[in-house]
Amino acid sequence: MKVTVKYFASIRESIGTGNEVLETPALTLASLRDQLIGLGGAYADSLARGKAVRMALNQMMCEEATLLVEGAEVAFFPPVTGG
Repeated sequence: MKVTVKYFASIRESIGTGNEVLETPALTLASLRDQLIGLGGAYADSLARGKAVRMALNQMMCEEATLLVEGAEVAFFPPVTGG
């Protein structure tokens, strides 16, 4: 399936792009994250397991077990703190 992936804040800076359209066999946000980690380099560093990464599907905050749908917009971003 085809999804649009958006990256925000430090993840965007590390990867070097704000968004991309991907063809993926992933069925969940977790498997999409793992696919991206498998690309290595900045993807692996920014999205690594153990790092706090928030995810959204079609602009709704979601857990990793959330199912992907064709044409979805997926967003990855670091946790935000207020002050």
